Formats: sequence, structure tokens, C-alpha cells
Amino acid sequence: MKALVQTAPNTLVHRDEPDPAPMTGEAIIRVEAVGICGSDMHAIHGHDARRPTPIILGHEAAGLVLTGRLAGRRVAVNPLVVPADCAFAQQGRPHLSPRREILSMPPRPGAFAELVRVPEENLVEIPDDMQAAKAALAEPVAVSFHAVHHGARLLGRPLPTARCLVLGGGAIGLAAALVLIQAGAGEVWLLEPNADRRATAERAGVPFVRAPADGPEDGSCDLILDAVGATATRASASRLARPGGVIVHAGLLPGTEGLDVRRLTLQEITFTGTYCYTPEEFGTVVRLLASGRLGALDWLEARPLAEGARAVSDIDAGAVAAAKLVLIP
Repeated sequence: MKALVQTAPNTLVHRDEPDPAPMTGEAIIRVEAVGICGSDMHAIHGHDARRPTPIILGHEAAGLVLTGRLAGRRVAVNPLVVPADCAFAQQGRPHLSPRREILSMPPRPGAFAELVRVPEENLVEIPDDMQAAKAALAEPVAVSFHAVHHGARLLGRPLPTARCLVLGGGAIGLAAALVLIQAGAGEVWLLEPNADRRATAERAGVPFVRAPADGPEDGSCDLILDAVGATATRASASRLARPGGVIVHAGLLPGTEGLDVRRLTLQEITFTGTYCYTPEEFGTVVRLLASGRLGALDWLEARPLAEGARAVSDIDAGAVAAAKLVLIP
């Protein structure tokens, strides 16, 4: 098969690789589309020791099942693999398992390839007429879905009465804004420095899209989702949160600076992390995407897998207006 292989930091090579062989309970998927995630970018730049080179990255995938009980079906791939006997899995929180594995991290090769092996229980069927590129959005949108509802549970007030703010207009941020709208949030803001991405978010239907300097007044936001996780966004979240509000930290950039712990303490502001999703949430998101309830999903751009290295360079250069780049093998 052809695959996009990271051979060293900042080096991606489109080359022949051995076809995967399924283990017990696994199926082979012909990848029809696979998204480029921020964690892929982090690994490509050599900042993720969990992903040693050479490695096939990519975990946001959709495709056609070639083997097993679902052969011939089209599916979205839940890349998070957790043993059924794990205590966290039995509690309904498999995403918190210390034994979790994920496609694109050893021992599981990722989906920047024509073929990938996946446990059958991690496959969620999609309609025959659903575009693969849109189905590949299931994984990042599930991250946003979990983050939004995790924050809403902590909020202590009905979401329709809340002013909600998303920091960052990439795929996680834009999807979070769309999930908030679908969930009936009272007011939804999105702050993004890139003008092209702001235009993309506006076209997607987010009501209040602004540059960071033009955001809501300090201390006015009930629920804030930080989809960037940088020093500047942590500082903004600390400043903009209303007393008693909730900050959900979804970004994975390194560092802890910017968080105003004194203000969080004095104003009883809840700060929480968020990670991945449950299998039930992943299935819910696939149904929402397929039904059109999260919009037209036209905020992605598809490119050939063979041009993956160029796609990464364009993301680094800030030359991509789309919230998500999807590669087509």
C-alpha cells in the first residue's frame, strides 16, 4: 500500500509500506479520507516522544471495510482503543483509561495510508451517500462535543441562558461553536486571529466571530472553551470568565503560563481539562453529521495523500483558510 510516513522531524515521505494484517477482532479499512490533526502536527515537528519515527500518523479516518463482519460497509473510525476489562471502560469513561491506545501511536499504525487495521467495535457505520471527507470529521467533532457537554454539566445554569465563548477557529474550535449552537446555547462567540478562518467560521453560521482584540467584555462569559491552549488564550480565558463560570481547556500546546489562578480562586471559576470522548458520544456525532444538524460541513479542504507534506507546510505557514485539511489516499 501507499502511505505517508514520517521518517524524521518535519519529514514526510509518500512511499510503499507493507499492507496491514488484522489481528483477532480487527478489520482492514480502505481509507477514503483522513484528517490532519493538531496532534499530528505536533508529532511532525518532533515534539511528541510517544510517536517515534518512522511512523504512519493520522487518526481521523473514514473508509470502506474490506474484511470481517462489516465487510462492504462504509464507516467512520473511532481511533481510541481501550480494553473492555479496564475499570474506566466499565465505568463508561474509557477515554480516561491509562491503558488506552490510539491509531497513529505505537503499537497501532495510523491512517495516513491506503489501508489501516482497526478493532471492529471501533467502527461506526455511515450512510452510503455521506462524503468520506465529512465522515472523517467525526473524530475532531466528537472531541468538541465531549468538551462542550463536559463544560455544560459543570456550569450550574441552563446552556440557553449562557454566554459561551470559543477561543480558536481551527477544527476543534469551530466544531465546538457549532455544537454549542446545536445544543441551544444562548450566545456563541468565537475569537480567531486569522482573518481567513474568521470568514470560514462566519460562513459556517457562528453568530459572533471576532478577532481576539474585539471580543466580549472582561468577566462576561459563562462558558469558555479554549481550543488553542496557549499562554495568550489561557490569559484571555482567565480574564473573560464570569464569576462562577467555567473554562474548558482543550488545547494541547505545551506550557502552563497565562492562567490567572488568583482570579480563578477569588471568583470561584472552574477550570477543567477535557480529552477525547466516549464511544456513545462518537456515535452521536456521526449521526449529527450525517443528518446535517451541524451544518453543511463545508469548512474542510481535501487534498491528495501524496501531497501531504505540502499540506503540512501550508498549515505551518497559516496559508489554509479551511478549519480542517483532509487527505484523500
